[in-house]
Amino acid sequence: MSIVAVLAGNQGSDYWLTRWLLQRSLAVIYLVAFLVAVNQFQPLLGSYGLTPVPFFLRSASFWRSPSLFFLHYSDGFAAMLAWIGVACSVLAIAGLSERFGTPVSVVVWGLMWLLYLSFVNVGQTWYAFGWETLLLEAGFLAIFLGAHNVAPPVVVIWMFRWLLFRLMFGAGLIKLRGDPCWRDLTCLVYHYQSQPIPNPLTWFFNRLPVVIDKAGVVFNHVAELVAPFGYLIPLRRVCFAAGIITIVFQGMLILSGNLSWLNYLTIVIAISCFDDRALSHILPVHAGALESPALPHQVAVTALALLVTALSIRPVLNMLSPAQLMNASFEPLHLVNTYGAFGSVSRKRFEVVLEGTGDSVITPATQWKEYQFKAKPGDVARRPPVVAPYHLRLDWLMWFAGLSRDYSEPWLLPLVARLLQNDKPTLGLMAANPYPDRPPAFIRARYYEYRFTTAEERRRTGHWWARTLVGEYLPPLSLQQPALLEVLRSQGWVY
Repeated sequence: MSIVAVLAGNQGSDYWLTRWLLQRSLAVIYLVAFLVAVNQFQPLLGSYGLTPVPFFLRSASFWRSPSLFFLHYSDGFAAMLAWIGVACSVLAIAGLSERFGTPVSVVVWGLMWLLYLSFVNVGQTWYAFGWETLLLEAGFLAIFLGAHNVAPPVVVIWMFRWLLFRLMFGAGLIKLRGDPCWRDLTCLVYHYQSQPIPNPLTWFFNRLPVVIDKAGVVFNHVAELVAPFGYLIPLRRVCFAAGIITIVFQGMLILSGNLSWLNYLTIVIAISCFDDRALSHILPVHAGALESPALPHQVAVTALALLVTALSIRPVLNMLSPAQLMNASFEPLHLVNTYGAFGSVSRKRFEVVLEGTGDSVITPATQWKEYQFKAKPGDVARRPPVVAPYHLRLDWLMWFAGLSRDYSEPWLLPLVARLLQNDKPTLGLMAANPYPDRPPAFIRARYYEYRFTTAEERRRTGHWWARTLVGEYLPPLSLQQPALLEVLRSQGWVY
């Protein structure tokens, strides 16, 4: 038997259900990602966005950031690509992409990968999250899974497991090398309250006894440092156990916060740990007669295996390095990446709160109204929402802005300027506009420390949060101030 046939694998009938569930679940994540692009790309990165793509393309290189937008950029073109991605995702969820043979499957999955790569590579800080490259890497592997009437190449299933190993083990290593609270088991004492976007259950998790928090950190270490080796052991029960531990762990993270689609996508990738005998107990879907992969498919899978092996060298060396990078790609196509999360945990939560006023002259009597975001804490009486797996990019970047009291975010002044204009696309990123009739004259930013209320405080006030003013983050700004206009011009925002 040739090495091509061995690598492509003829035992794919054991993983038909695995592939069936992997493809459809991964397509759901793609759908969410493309809907985020439909709703948020223009106000964040459009021609008049907070960090415009046309300005980025002037200084970027196609070879360093390959993207279809180097061929042409307009807001309409970006919207069209996002909607094509939505359509391809729906085809894959419905199974239509797999019904007409492997070439059609390759085209649909390849197009989804190419489209999303195009958004990520021009997405700048808005797309600089680990789950973006994770989706690209998983989506690239899915191109090679084949159509429904073809036996799944087993080596591709194993490459999903290798991806899962790097994802989980990398996250475990970054914690051990990072914040001491992961070693003294106290990180969860702080994490629930200080994480980017809490959900309604986070308030209750935050009230768990310290001994439960410490047990949770121990489980974290088991799930990220021990279980991953089970993915790579060719004993089905060991791999099943490792997969179950991973899914339970990710489920707990879903219950306790809003981490975009990271936890959901990790569960999807963990499907690779299970074969058809295991999945048939919960999925009443049956494979028909399966063909062996065609020779071109086998050759492509062999090439993929060799490529992934070669590109894994730098991520493995990174995991072994004491200077481990948390989330990084070592080549512009994001084919094999390194991962990690929460290498450090904030002990306190700080929020940047934007306020506007209609007064043309600021006096001690000036009344200020707050801008509320869709998910991040603002109004102390508002219940934290459930938004994951949807990703609210501006809310996440506002959380990063709160990590330091010193203004350093290049998108924040453009955001203030857009709010001063009552820009409709930008306001669509917010929960509500406190100045619906006419734009505010000034906007300022204040810096608060937030904490969850105690049980007694919540009974008495109904509030989920308590906050203390720390000081000023940005002074009152208006569009008449030359300094603001100069910053905007330097960023290419004013043309």
